[in-house]
Amino acid sequence: MTINRRKFIKNLGIASLGVASSPSSIFANTHSSKHVVVIGGGFGGATAAKYLRLWSNGDIKVTLIDPLQQHTSCVMSNLVLNERQKLKNLRLYYETLKQKYGVEHLKDKVLDIDSYAQKIDLKHGESISYDKLIISTGIGFKKVSGHDFRKVPHAWIAGSQTNILKNQLAEMEAGDTFVMSIPKSPYRCPPGPYERACVVADMLKRRGGGNVIVLDANEGIQAEKHTFSKAFNGIYSNIIDYHTNVKINEVDSNAREVYTSDGTFEADVLNIIPNQKANRLLKTASLTDGDWAPVDPISYESTIFSNVHIIGDAQATNQPKSAHMANSQAKVCADAIVRSLYNLSIYSFERLENITTNSACYSPITYNEASWLTANFAYDGVSSMKLKHIGEAKEWSRENYKEMYAWANNLFFDSFY
Repeated sequence: MTINRRKFIKNLGIASLGVASSPSSIFANTHSSKHVVVIGGGFGGATAAKYLRLWSNGDIKVTLIDPLQQHTSCVMSNLVLNERQKLKNLRLYYETLKQKYGVEHLKDKVLDIDSYAQKIDLKHGESISYDKLIISTGIGFKKVSGHDFRKVPHAWIAGSQTNILKNQLAEMEAGDTFVMSIPKSPYRCPPGPYERACVVADMLKRRGGGNVIVLDANEGIQAEKHTFSKAFNGIYSNIIDYHTNVKINEVDSNAREVYTSDGTFEADVLNIIPNQKANRLLKTASLTDGDWAPVDPISYESTIFSNVHIIGDAQATNQPKSAHMANSQAKVCADAIVRSLYNLSIYSFERLENITTNSACYSPITYNEASWLTANFAYDGVSSMKLKHIGEAKEWSRENYKEMYAWANNLFFDSFY
C-alpha cells in the first residue's frame, strides 16, 4: 500500500527478471548449436523466446510454435466490452521477434510430445526435435453440462469470444440482468472476473440501471478484496448481487439459464467462466499431476520429465496465473536454460537468493477510473516461491486509469518487441 506508484509503473513491464544479472556477456565467445522449442506464443512463450535469443547473443536456435500469426492479449480485453479499447489494438505479432531477435515462428499445431525422444509431432509439418522444450500453452476449461460457448461465451481467452460477449452486452437495456460466474481458484487472472463485474455494472448504470448477479465458486473475493468489496457494496450496491460458494451444475445455453447450488438464475446475458486446468496438450503428454503441471521454480523444469519446462498459467506453483507473471517466469526459465546449455550451474547461492517474480495488474472500476495490485515472490531456498509483498491501491482514480495504459504497453513491449 505504500509503494511509490510512479516507480511501480515505470518498472512493471521491464522488471522482475528473476535473475541477478543478464547472462549474455558470459557467452560472448562461445557457440552452443543447441535448439530450444517454445510451444505457445502468449506472454510467457514470447518472452522466453525473445530472452533466449537475447541472452545467448543469438547463439541458441529458438523455434516458437503457434498456429496463429499473432497473440491477442487478455490484458485490457475487458475494456473491449465497454468499447474503451479495440480488439485490434490488443493483437501482438510475432514478426518483430523474428526480425529483431531471429526467433523462428512455425505456424503449426502440436499434436503430441514425446518427452523420452525429445521430439514434437506437428499437424502440418514434420516432427521437430529439441534440446530443451518450453511449454506455455495456457489454460483449458473443465466441462459444464449444457454450456455452449457460441451462445454463452466465457470470453476468458481473448478474441472471438470477447466479441461475442461485447455484442451481447451492447444489446442490453435498462433493467436487464447480466449473470456471470467466477471459477474456483486457481484460475487465469485472479482480479479479472471482479473487474468484469464492475465494467458491466458501470455500463448498466449509465443506461439507467440493471442487475449484475455474480456467482463466485470461492468463499470470497480472490484479489483486490479492499477495492472490489468497496465497489460492490458502494457505487454498485444497487446493481451487483454477489453470491459466494456457488457451484455451477448445468447451463441451458438457449434459454440463458444457469442451475446452481444456490438456485436457478435467468439472464438477458449469461457469462459462464468455467473452472480451469492446464491445456489438454500437457495432459496427453503426461506432464500434469491433477489439473496443473508440477515444476521446479528454480528453472520451471517439469518434475516429471527432464528438459521440459512449463511456464505461465499451466504450471502448478503458488504464484498467480497472469500475463505479467508468465512474463516474469519466462525470464527465470530462459536464464536457467541458457546456463544449462552452456554447462554452467544454475544452483549457486547467489542465483538462488535472486530468483524473484512479480505479478501486477490494473483493474478498471468505472468508465474512466482504475485500481491496481502487485505481488512479489522470492525463492524460499528449499522448493517453492514465497509471497514477499502484496500491494493494492487505496482508491480507484482517473490517474490510475491513465497509468494502466503505460503499464500494459510496457508489458507488451517487454514480451513481444
